[in-house]
Amino acid sequence: MPKDTLTVTDNRTGKTYEIPIENGCIRTPDLRQIKTGSDDFGLMGYDPAFLNTANCKSAITFIDGDKGILEYRGYPIEQLAEKSTFLEVAYLLLKGQLPTQAELDNFTHNVTHHTLVHENIKSFMDGFRYDAHPMSMLGSTVAALSGFYPDAKNIRDARSREIQITRLIAKMPTIAAFSYRHSMGLPYVYPDNDLSYVANFLAMIKRIGTTTYKVHPTLEKALDVLFILHADHEQNCSTTSVRTVGSSQVDPYSAVAAGVGALYGPLHGGANEAVLRMLREIGTKSAIPEFIKQVKGGEGEKKLMGFGHRVYKSYDPRAKVIKRVADEVFEVTGKNPLLEIALELERIALEDEYFVKRKLYPNVDFYSGLIYEAMGFQAEMFPVLFAIPRTVGWCAQWEEMVTDNEQKIARPRQVYTGSTRRDYVAREKRTSAK
Repeated sequence: MPKDTLTVTDNRTGKTYEIPIENGCIRTPDLRQIKTGSDDFGLMGYDPAFLNTANCKSAITFIDGDKGILEYRGYPIEQLAEKSTFLEVAYLLLKGQLPTQAELDNFTHNVTHHTLVHENIKSFMDGFRYDAHPMSMLGSTVAALSGFYPDAKNIRDARSREIQITRLIAKMPTIAAFSYRHSMGLPYVYPDNDLSYVANFLAMIKRIGTTTYKVHPTLEKALDVLFILHADHEQNCSTTSVRTVGSSQVDPYSAVAAGVGALYGPLHGGANEAVLRMLREIGTKSAIPEFIKQVKGGEGEKKLMGFGHRVYKSYDPRAKVIKRVADEVFEVTGKNPLLEIALELERIALEDEYFVKRKLYPNVDFYSGLIYEAMGFQAEMFPVLFAIPRTVGWCAQWEEMVTDNEQKIARPRQVYTGSTRRDYVAREKRTSAK
């Protein structure tokens, strides 16, 4: 009968080892027994960027990149985007089940009534230069929240965790809106508890010279769907950062601030901005064939942005939803002039054997930037718009890690490639290394 084990023969010594397989994985510490002698540390795995290393067990998000599947707690992202709301999805990610109406009402009430921030937060944000990037302001302010809520360090207390998570989800749109208003030289707008989560954020962003701001329902729904699509995405760079920093048992504000910092990078939260730059560089539909030729020929630094994904080797399921959302948004705002170029670029790429063979399909970033720009957001705000919903995923992943008895403080190994032991040489006796 087949055994769930892996038999390894070390050709250096001729010894054979039997290593257990669990959930399609071996535990890399089991490799430590494979040694050439008593002074050998033991075999390690070497996996830059963790491309084939699982750092945790998680019940939150399931992805099958080959089949283009994304599920939150077992629910297909397409169904949630069509039928659910962001706060209902937030409850699902945090609690593991879709809420009853009473549970959702209570959760919504708690989030809504935690949206205000301490007045000193405004003073803190006023300290940033007028041209500070909103993402820099967001990350710094989120980290500062740990100073306002010292009880957050009680991470083993379930009730304390629930309160901090509610605060984070509630206050993130407020801090994000404040960072935008600061960068624009506009007065801060306080939250309005009569509005929905998304409408409240848009009102704090857009309200100028009036006590009320009427949010267009189509734009409100569109941003709600975009928030659902970005709520979690398994062990990506920012989520891994949250788990790694959180493994030191720090408060959730500090851990989430690490996620914001990771998301700030152009390879993560800045991907949709890169798409817009590419579309503007192309300029016209007639220039697309030459651009495609340069991409395929590897000329200069020409890259097809918004296509392909580290995980998805077929069509990103979020991209299908977001394309429909784009159509609805443009009906209200008018078409982004770059849309015509984007559609033609997508058509060519999906038919060209070069891209099809390499499984370079549109991803979620291909259309999201066009939507955000049509809604009046500047490119600097794109990663901020990513961070607001991803806070839910970060919090769910953080709490799952805290309650996982197998998790310890993160401490990867390294492969040392430096000098062997050498003695100190007095300065007057040293020669130049050149």
